[in-house]
Amino acid sequence: MDHSVSRTDAVPDLSRRAGYDPHFLAPGPPVPLPVPRDGAEVVVLPYTHFSVVHRPDRRLAAATVVAVDGAALVDVPRSGDAWFLDPRLGPDEQAGAQLYARNDFDRGHLVRRRDPGWGPEAARANADTFSYTNAAPQASRFNQAVDLWLGLEDHVLDHARQWGQRLVVVTGPVFAADDPEYRGVRIPRRFYKVAAYLLPGPDGTVPVLASAGFVLDQTPLVEQIVGTPEAQDVPELGGFRTFQVPVEDVAELTALDLGPLVAADRLPVLVPAAVGEPVPAWRPLAGVGDLLL
Repeated sequence: MDHSVSRTDAVPDLSRRAGYDPHFLAPGPPVPLPVPRDGAEVVVLPYTHFSVVHRPDRRLAAATVVAVDGAALVDVPRSGDAWFLDPRLGPDEQAGAQLYARNDFDRGHLVRRRDPGWGPEAARANADTFSYTNAAPQASRFNQAVDLWLGLEDHVLDHARQWGQRLVVVTGPVFAADDPEYRGVRIPRRFYKVAAYLLPGPDGTVPVLASAGFVLDQTPLVEQIVGTPEAQDVPELGGFRTFQVPVEDVAELTALDLGPLVAADRLPVLVPAAVGEPVPAWRPLAGVGDLLL
């Protein structure tokens, strides 16, 4: 997640955005947009190479899904952060600049600006990531957790670039009923990410879908910023709360239908579960070397 404190600029014309393509990983199986299993109302907003599944009642995205083409990535220079409200939603249905003003919350990109930046539309995709629907409040002081979370994203992106690989990355907040309210927005304490990619099949020709799930917990830092009664002093490494988790747990936490990503999870394959346990426990990560992909 990119973290930016910046200006709000002109709104681009979003009328012809195609959004994320569920067949992007062909010849692998389609990876559809995640949809709520609990009946929550969402609005699907297409952008360039990614889509946002937006929760108007929470004023934040429930999920973002981006297609990453490692063979066609383009380094688009960062010429300033022009954040804008999406005109396809009402201002009261999305969290804008007021949420991030004069506090320790950053506008955290859910789809990073680099990820959809491939092909001839790279510059437009980069600009689209500055929609406020693609932002979520991130505590600015994450210590090692920020380095690790960003390191995870860099690792996935660099792997795609090195091998010319295609990826689908699903990212969003974990909404909870007791999330603390701040300036009219309930602030999520945790975030999730699921990366999907193809691996050679058993016969070496037909690729199979693989996935990996991750959770970042920023609870202590959020409670400090919003001033909840439970807030405590955060130790020097208090932000270090990043885990690789079963994709099934992500689906359970978020009440999202993640389609084929649950069955494609690599974690149960790479860390066999103990007898009587359906999936391995959450794995705390100390660096990208701990990732199992």
